[in-house]
Amino acid sequence: MLGLIVAERLHALYPGDSEGALALKLNALVRQDACARAAEAAGLPDRLILAKSEMGSGGRKKPAILACACEAVIAALYLDGGMDAARAFVETYWADAFASLGNDMRDPKTALQEWAQARKGAKGAKPTAPQYRQVGREGPDHAPRFKVEVSVRGIAPEIGEGGSKREAEQDAAKKMLDKVS
Repeated sequence: MLGLIVAERLHALYPGDSEGALALKLNALVRQDACARAAEAAGLPDRLILAKSEMGSGGRKKPAILACACEAVIAALYLDGGMDAARAFVETYWADAFASLGNDMRDPKTALQEWAQARKGAKGAKPTAPQYRQVGREGPDHAPRFKVEVSVRGIAPEIGEGGSKREAEQDAAKKMLDKVS
């Protein structure tokens, strides 16, 4: 349901965009973190009924839980009020996300990979892909914090942090891109 509503809206907003550009925008708007932000904007965290253990581990702030709750609300709105009710919810709580769409919708890891591959190395040297290495992990199993280092030949490494290895890698890649841009 969410994908259909977002796709319709993107087609209306960006009629001249290529399929690839629209796909990147769609992915940015339907991914877990976008759904979690919409859930927070809609006030869903305070309305969740969670097990004590989940409440104790910060469940009201977990993106996966918030995203699932948000998608369930969209489905319930559709079943109860039809497509117009679901569309109104998405257009309301995704308004900021639609407004912040840019021309370059690549995630930081992809953008860094492309930058590194296009870079000219030393005479005769081939460009190298960014290398990611976990350098730390803190916190309990239910709420870990990861630290990941990214390195590209010839540039000082950067360290990113996040609640998952993927988030930490994305953060490190963004920091590296900010440095080289």
